[in-house]
Amino acid sequence: MSTTVTPQLEPDVLRSRIERFRKVQSEIVTQVRRVIVGQEEVLEQVMIGLFVGGHCLITGLPGTAKTLLVRTMAQTLGLVFKRIQFTPDLMPSDITGTDIIEEDNTTGRRTWTFVPGPIFANVLLADEINRTPPKTQSALLEAMQERACTVRGHNYALPSPFFVLATQNPIELEGTYALPEAQLDRFLFNTVLDYLNADEELKVVDLTTTTAVAQAEPVTNAQEILDFQQLVRMVPIGESVARHAIDMVRVTRSRDETAPDFVQKYVNYGGSVRAAQFLVLSAKARALMKGRYHVTYEDIRALYIPVLRHRILLNFHAESDRLKQDDILKRVLEWKPAPRD
Repeated sequence: MSTTVTPQLEPDVLRSRIERFRKVQSEIVTQVRRVIVGQEEVLEQVMIGLFVGGHCLITGLPGTAKTLLVRTMAQTLGLVFKRIQFTPDLMPSDITGTDIIEEDNTTGRRTWTFVPGPIFANVLLADEINRTPPKTQSALLEAMQERACTVRGHNYALPSPFFVLATQNPIELEGTYALPEAQLDRFLFNTVLDYLNADEELKVVDLTTTTAVAQAEPVTNAQEILDFQQLVRMVPIGESVARHAIDMVRVTRSRDETAPDFVQKYVNYGGSVRAAQFLVLSAKARALMKGRYHVTYEDIRALYIPVLRHRILLNFHAESDRLKQDDILKRVLEWKPAPRD
């Protein structure tokens, strides 16, 4: 069963597109590995986000190479990269751009001219997004959902493809602002960067404390990325697998009759419909990246936590028992195994 009408392509054309997809995927990993050490799951999730056209929220401690990872990915993809350092005094117009009055020296006539902001890029790094007030954070909402922004009543389309890769620091919470739930729901993944192991840290030290500077080379372009996004959407998914993805999202809602007791006890709000959409779409990309032509239960379950961890809101019972979203989602995976068929 396929949830959408798949365009009919000649087998040779489709095979060629898939081979190119896998070649570019392999080259991206090779180039990124010249700069970034470890973090295999993080790299996989960021690549999935790029291949499906989704935005990623990257959470990690200082010094875990969040910014370097995003910059390196942009270089490898050959896309226009812009960075915004979010601060408490940042204004929405600093992101979207603004209109200025320009005067013609010959006629003396004054006209409004739009000056684009840094949001007009293919890859936008929103660095420490939780450092700025909600008013400025909300300036990204329209861009993330509609791929456009509105300034003084005029709508401006953003370049394609367009990705927001936002970083946030889980510590130093003084002077930070929690992201609104509506904005969190626009992110495909909440990707967590953890510390490297000892061998990987040694490799980082060897790589960064010499005169040599590692650089990633571009291996693709914007048009090819758009083609890959269409290719991912053509991956078929069986009805039973799609039903499993939907069921896994529905059981996170405490008011749903299928929700287990621990969800009803600890969860105020569960995953949205967008969570199910993103779960299926990202599973399609993962299947293609793993060399398969269809989605499996493994794809759904492997991406379940990064897709859902920022979409469920816990109550005071969870806080008093010191439970986090990941703890609840891991219990859901144990409570509801994949169907045997």
